[in-house]
Amino acid sequence: MAPPPTSTISPIIITLVLKILMLVLLLASLVVLATDTATLSLAFYTTFVESKIHFDDVYTYRYVLASIIMGLVYSVLQTALSLYHIANGKRLIIGDGAFLVDFYGDKVISYVLATGSAAGFGATKDLKALADGTNVDDLDDYFDKAYASASLLLFAFICAAPFYPFSHLMHSPKWLIQVTLKIRPRCYSRFLNVTLIS
Repeated sequence: MAPPPTSTISPIIITLVLKILMLVLLLASLVVLATDTATLSLAFYTTFVESKIHFDDVYTYRYVLASIIMGLVYSVLQTALSLYHIANGKRLIIGDGAFLVDFYGDKVISYVLATGSAAGFGATKDLKALADGTNVDDLDDYFDKAYASASLLLFAFICAAPFYPFSHLMHSPKWLIQVTLKIRPRCYSRFLNVTLIS
């Protein structure tokens, strides 16, 4: 009797699913941040003044927006390249260039998404504490939307974080693996079950 067929999920499919999920999270984060406005009513002696506050009035939220846009551009590019790879069975960029784009692009975009999320959380926490100290209650919805946008950006970072090991292991040129093993042989020989000859 033949053993039942085993089904394995290709790392290319896993990265494609993560890239699409990251794209959706970034789009949601962009929509939430772009619609983040509040109307603040202030009383000056006998006059009431209403002021409309947008997300871009806070410089940190501009950085969050920039990190979302950079993540969106990278995600769309990488999703298109992955779809091309799956459809045609070959990569669009041939040679070591594909590895370098994936390897360094994944690292840079992960850092950008992480710092954008952290900046959004930090600024929102500080501004909310300042608003609570001055008894301004009109901004609770404004800060909740900022927290939601930063949270979605954090989840997008969590989706982007596994790209680095996948791109490193799937697309590493043999010369890089050989150089890495020569530089740090003990570290990698345990994980790769490689017998190294000095």
